[in-house]
Amino acid sequence: MQSLLSFERAPPLWAPLRFLLTAPLFLAGAGVLMLFAGEEVFTSRWMPASLAFTHLLTIGFMLMTMLGALIQILPVVAGANLPSSRFWLVCLHGALCLGTLLLVAAFLGAAEAFPWAASLLAGAVGLFIVAAGVALWPVPVTSPTIAGIKLSLFGIAGVAGLGVSLALAIWRGWTWPLMELTDLHAGWGLAAWAGVLLAAVSYVVVPMFQLTPAYRARFSWWLPPLLVFLALIESVALWGGWSMLAKMAEWCMAGGGAAFALVTLNLQRQRRRARWDAPSRLWQGGLMAALLAFVLLPLSALMPDWVDGSVMAILFGVVLGLGGFVSLIVGMLYRIVPFLLWLDLQQRGVLSHVGKLLADRPMGVQMKMHAASVALCMMATFWPESFSRLAGLSLLVNGIWLERNLLLAVRRYRQTLSNSA
Repeated sequence: MQSLLSFERAPPLWAPLRFLLTAPLFLAGAGVLMLFAGEEVFTSRWMPASLAFTHLLTIGFMLMTMLGALIQILPVVAGANLPSSRFWLVCLHGALCLGTLLLVAAFLGAAEAFPWAASLLAGAVGLFIVAAGVALWPVPVTSPTIAGIKLSLFGIAGVAGLGVSLALAIWRGWTWPLMELTDLHAGWGLAAWAGVLLAAVSYVVVPMFQLTPAYRARFSWWLPPLLVFLALIESVALWGGWSMLAKMAEWCMAGGGAAFALVTLNLQRQRRRARWDAPSRLWQGGLMAALLAFVLLPLSALMPDWVDGSVMAILFGVVLGLGGFVSLIVGMLYRIVPFLLWLDLQQRGVLSHVGKLLADRPMGVQMKMHAASVALCMMATFWPESFSRLAGLSLLVNGIWLERNLLLAVRRYRQTLSNSA
C-alpha cells in the first residue's frame, strides 16, 4: 500500500496542521466544562451540560481531527486534489471552530445561538463535502480506502442533516420525536461517518505506521458499505415505527465495529516491530475500549434492571467516545503530525529522523493521563458527585498535554529547519 501513496501530491503543511493542532484545545475545553458543570454532565444524556460536553468531543475534537486528516489523505491516497486556496481552508476551519462554540453556548442556555451554530456547522460540512466530492468524483474506486472515504462523505452528510434538523427543532420548539432522532443522529455519527472513515484510513495507516500485515481484502471491502447500509436500515425502521428492527440494526453496527476491533488487534499481534510505543498502546487501548462498549450496548437492553438505563447510556458514550474513538485519534495524531513535519523537511531537502521530532516519553506521559481521564469519567458515571470534577481536571490536563506534545514536535521541526539554513 505504501508504494501506492503519492507523497508528492501532499498539500502544504499548514493545510492539515491548523486542524490537527486545534483539536486538543476542544478536548481541554471539555474538561473545563466538566469542572464547572460537575455532576450535571453525568446525570443524564439529555442534560444541557451533557449535550455540550458530547459535542465538544465529537465536533470539536473528532470532526476537527478527521477533516484535517482527510485534507492530507485525499491527495496522497486517492489522488484527489482539493482546492489549493488558503481562503477556503481558513473559512472551513473558522466556521467549524465558531460553530462548535456557538452550539455549546446554545446547549448551555443561549438558545438564540442554535440557528447561527447550525448555519456555520452546516456550511463548514457542506463546503468540505462539495470540495471533497468534486475532487473524488473522477477518481476510480480501486481500493477499499477510496471506497470508504467516498462513503464517509455520504455518512457525514446524513449526520449534518440530522444535527441541523435537531438544532432547529429545539430552537423552534417543534413537536418532533427528538429522542429517536437523537439516537439516529448518534448512530449515523458513530457508524456511518466516524466508523467508516476510521476503518478506511486504518487500512493505510495501521500497516504503514504500526508495521502490521495488511487487512484482508474481503473484510476491507465489505465493512464500510455494511455500516452505511445498517444506518439506512435504522433510519427506515425509526421512520416506520419498527423499534425492534432499529434496535437490531444498532446491534449489527456494534457487531461490525467489534469485528473491526478484533481484526485490528490481531494485526497488531503480528506487527514486525517488537517494542510497543505510546501510539500503538493508545490504539490497543482504544480498540479494547470499543469492544467493551459494544458489549455494553446489547447488555443494557437484555438486562435493563442491572444498572439504571441512563447510567448505561452515559457509560456507553464515555467508553466508546472517550475510551475508544478519542484514544484511537490521539494515537493517530502522534503518528500523523510528526510524519507530516518530517515529510515537509524531506521535501525541503533537510535530513532528519521522525523520532527526533517527538520522542516516546512525552507521548507516554500523556497516554497515562488519558487513561486516567477515561477511568475517572467511567467512575463519574456511577458516582458523579465524587468524581465528576476530578475527571474534568484530568481531562483538562490531558488536552493541554496533548497540545503541548504536538507543539513540541512543531518547535523541533522549526529548529531543524533553522539549523539547516
